Amino acid sequence: MRLPLRTPGGQTDRPHWASRLEDVKNTAVGGVLRRLNWSLRLQPFHGYGSTEQVRVLAKVLYASPGRPADFHDQPVHDMRSIAVRGWRNFAGQVAPHRTVHIRIGGQEFSVRADRSGIVDARLEIQLPPGRHEAVLWTVPGNEVTADVSVFDPEQRIGMVSDIDDTVVVTLLPRPLMAFWNAFVAHQSTRKPVPGMAMLYQHLMRRHPQMPVIYLSTGAWNVFPVLKRFLFKNGYPDGPLLLTDWGPTNTGMFRSGREHKHRSLERLAAEFPQIRWILVGDDGQHDPSIYADFSSRHPERVAGVMIRQLTESEQLLAHGGLGPLVAAGGRSLRGPNGHHLLEALEQEAMF
Repeated sequence: MRLPLRTPGGQTDRPHWASRLEDVKNTAVGGVLRRLNWSLRLQPFHGYGSTEQVRVLAKVLYASPGRPADFHDQPVHDMRSIAVRGWRNFAGQVAPHRTVHIRIGGQEFSVRADRSGIVDARLEIQLPPGRHEAVLWTVPGNEVTADVSVFDPEQRIGMVSDIDDTVVVTLLPRPLMAFWNAFVAHQSTRKPVPGMAMLYQHLMRRHPQMPVIYLSTGAWNVFPVLKRFLFKNGYPDGPLLLTDWGPTNTGMFRSGREHKHRSLERLAAEFPQIRWILVGDDGQHDPSIYADFSSRHPERVAGVMIRQLTESEQLLAHGGLGPLVAAGGRSLRGPNGHHLLEALEQEAMF
């Protein structure tokens, strides 16, 4: 019998028990669905990249007989399913470790989904700046398209924005409110934070080719909900970097804080020429995460903007002001986008 290896810190390489239990469930349920003639379907996400490499993102799911191959391949402006209850986004069954084929820029690649059915592929390919489409399929006939934004290498300013309580009012840390927003509430009831879309549009006018990336601890399951919300409320389009829902190899729950740390480090490595405007709120860990990133990479930070929650929002979110340090002291706070825009114009930042 093979004993689990141990690291110098005493941890083993054996996945967490919750992760192993989920793997057993996925195998058993997947077997039943295949016997019922369920097919594989791909849910594409919005990827990004440079002129030399791109990151393509998607999820492999089982679908009932008769569900069209392009079920998840609807344009963001198609609002027909806007009133769907949030819980439906969590009701699907993933298909782990499946081979997925990708065609982009006249080249084809084959990659494998992970244990959660997530495709996160880094592809070496030369593409011009702009919007591109990647075609993904597991077998002929179930092709879908995924948007891929290739950032201009001449661009020097980019923006990374949190979502929950930064652009949309969710009060996510409160367990009951998180459950309500994710599983019960209609998509159309989500409320934008006042003035934030106008602030982002102002920054886009200043920097027309500015990359915009939305970085959230939310699950990939709510990608279509968030994508439609951003479009409907006038936010700039851009890739969403979300997380897997459920247990991981190291614990019962994913670490949202670690997800943001890793994502920022990856962006700094992938785009060393870009200085990022970091936007978040003080209801979770954004101030400390951004301060830590700014201290490690001051040359990669153009500034930090933090939306201040009200006292009642702070109580529900269990938040705190926390430290806020940005390169050269370039940081702003405000209760909404209107105040942040006013402060931005006064300080003549970015």
